[in-house]
Amino acid sequence: MQPFKFTLMKRINILFIAVVTVLAAACGTAKSEKYVVAYVTGWGSDVIPDVSLMTHINYAFGHVNESFDGVLIQNEERFRLIVGLKEQKPELKVLLSIGGWGSGRFSEMAATPQTRAAFAADCKRIVDSYGIDGIDIDWEYPTSRAAGISASPDDTANYTLLMQDIREAIGPDKLLTYASVWSARYIDHKAVLPFVDFVNIMSYDMSPAGRGISSGLHNSALTGPGSTEAALKAHLDAGIPRDRITVGLPFYGRGKASEYEDYANYRQIDSSGFTVLWDDVALVPYFVNDAGEFVFNYENPRSMRLKCRFVVDADVLGAMYWDYGADDDNATLAKIVASYMLEQ
Repeated sequence: MQPFKFTLMKRINILFIAVVTVLAAACGTAKSEKYVVAYVTGWGSDVIPDVSLMTHINYAFGHVNESFDGVLIQNEERFRLIVGLKEQKPELKVLLSIGGWGSGRFSEMAATPQTRAAFAADCKRIVDSYGIDGIDIDWEYPTSRAAGISASPDDTANYTLLMQDIREAIGPDKLLTYASVWSARYIDHKAVLPFVDFVNIMSYDMSPAGRGISSGLHNSALTGPGSTEAALKAHLDAGIPRDRITVGLPFYGRGKASEYEDYANYRQIDSSGFTVLWDDVALVPYFVNDAGEFVFNYENPRSMRLKCRFVVDADVLGAMYWDYGADDDNATLAKIVASYMLEQ
């Protein structure tokens, strides 16, 4: 009888180990694949994103209407086209992003329960009628007039109430996300968290145009206080869990020669007589003129790989980028992001 007991127990142990191994492998696979949130604009009408390279699309933009009680969609025909990409990839999530730099009327809309409720109800209408997966709020920024929009000291508190109203309107099964400036200012993140799914950190434009590197991975003498690393720390310090953060990646450059320039066009600057240097601390390339003065910084495949490795090592939810249309015709940067986040 003893050999039988030993054999039976041995088989049970082998079976147990096999089950644990399968479960561990399955969990490992699920954990390794991260979100890739691609902003796709309403004005890039000739650019159709490759949906194999992303998990989410934030369509940019919708805007608060002039009566402060609804949503206007920029280039509605293109919006329908982007939503239609879900037929190619049913698991793709498409959200309407409302706002953007210079997009106003948020302060007035969020100021009263009536206009907040009407706006939230219109978000619900859009989600249902277009068959999208949720709403992304990109109010830049509550209490700030920097973008030339109206603002009020009550904006931060009203922002929380707005997100609560949108959540109640669209229900628990739809996505509600928001964009946050790199410094984590303007929003009471802990108060908002119960109503949202995740936060997209805008870890770019972190120094004024032409004054230094605006998208460094780490802080250097050329970056000022902002960097990808500093942006993540600011949001973690604000109480946002790692698994509810996507880290923003710019597909463009910024500087004196051209305030903004898509990655697809940076070679035009490269051929303008400037010298290309590499910041060994910020881990990004930049141009200087003949006097050695900073002119322009941008992203290239090397810097994008380093940022993606940082995102993976930080064990956050994933990456977000602005914007897909700024990439080159080969989707060079988008493919790099997918290779790290989606293990392609």
